[in-house]
Amino acid sequence: MSEFDFDLFVIGGGSGGVRAARMAAQRGARVALAEARGLPGLGGTCVTLGCIPKKLYRYAAAYAHAFTEARGYGWQVPTPPFDWARLRQRRAAEVARLNGVYETLLRNAGVTLLLGQARLHDAHTVTVRTRHPDGSATEQHWRARHILVATGGIPHVPHFHGREHVITSNEVFDLEPFPQRLVVVGGGYIACEFASIFHGLGAQVTLLYRGEQILRGFDDEVRHYLAAELVREGIDLRLRSGVVAVQRADGGLRVQLEDGAQLDADAVLYATGRVPNVAGLGLETVGVAQGALGAIVVDEHFRTNVPSIYALGDVTARVQLTPVALAEAMALVDHLFGPPPGAGPRHARYDLIPTAVFTDPEVATVGWTQEQALQRCDAVRIYRSIFRPLRHTLSGRAARTLVKLLVDDASDRVVGLHMVGSEAAEIVQGFAVALRAGATKAEFDATLGIHPTVAEEFVTLREPAAIVRRTP
Repeated sequence: MSEFDFDLFVIGGGSGGVRAARMAAQRGARVALAEARGLPGLGGTCVTLGCIPKKLYRYAAAYAHAFTEARGYGWQVPTPPFDWARLRQRRAAEVARLNGVYETLLRNAGVTLLLGQARLHDAHTVTVRTRHPDGSATEQHWRARHILVATGGIPHVPHFHGREHVITSNEVFDLEPFPQRLVVVGGGYIACEFASIFHGLGAQVTLLYRGEQILRGFDDEVRHYLAAELVREGIDLRLRSGVVAVQRADGGLRVQLEDGAQLDADAVLYATGRVPNVAGLGLETVGVAQGALGAIVVDEHFRTNVPSIYALGDVTARVQLTPVALAEAMALVDHLFGPPPGAGPRHARYDLIPTAVFTDPEVATVGWTQEQALQRCDAVRIYRSIFRPLRHTLSGRAARTLVKLLVDDASDRVVGLHMVGSEAAEIVQGFAVALRAGATKAEFDATLGIHPTVAEEFVTLREPAAIVRRTP
């Protein structure tokens, strides 16, 4: 009889945990997965409180422009009323459906699903505490050859006076009533996305950021361009602006700013980053090493300093993106149980990760920013085009699109590709393949464009806007 109940015990039912559990079970491993939030939590932040519901709300917000734009094409469309309750109900139903899909995938693969709070007991033992409807709780102990921690991340709200009055991205989807005045605090992609979404849905939005420009880490030109577009759309963007306190006043909330100004709001959304979700896991008991903000420290094979315990995804704070967690999960399963028949082991790669910001307009990027390119290349050719898409020649909107290519002058390789405009994510995803394959600017030039499209701009950029050289 085996000394272990399972070959792999996964703590956390998010994207990375579910993928690792399912793939390992399909290889013949005995696998269990524990999810603290129960069945509604399966799929993790992405499905329940992140990517999926956020993109659904982005679609909803886009209809506000669509109704207006249609008039330019001959459709006499009166502005319809917006039913916030209907959107919330429809989103909740879709999320529940997806939670069920994840449950089915796990059970069909042969994964033992445990609904309860998991805690490390020792290097090979996990305790799962399950609460029952009558208020009682039971604990079970399970032994596993390998343990994987994939508990993701949670929103971080700094300490300040009135912190209890604000909400995070966890609560924003079900606000009641709809906030006519919304203050969003933060400058990352989550803050920018929700500011744009709620503005599109009809809220008066103020976006506060303490830094000098939103989207730190993105290409500087892209950052400034998006900021200008958000302001043009009607968002009140205030840079170098911090919050001192939030208090209840006049039936709503009053936000006190560092410069002495005040803002009245119906809701205040803090999107000031996410931290690893490690509370209550027992990491200290077992001696698992942790880094900044509690992030679990792992090696190239996702193993912690305790050889039987692994971690991946947002809980390691490497790259907080769902596709990265999925890639890490498949690489880990190959490492522990061998690759699929006829295939070599997969490895997670952290270069050339395409990413998007679902604002209006969208931002999408793959490869280096201009600043990164100048750190790595002696000279960089910059190709750029800012134009009014064909769609808006009749729509009446003033929206414009930015496309930008960065080319290593020595090798002619395209090292960065950036876009701000409608459908940017869909367009850049395809070009990400080209950059992964090492495409040169000459190969871009030799590729015929599909006309008329926005995407063809990337293969018709002929003259560099500038050639910049690294400063010695």
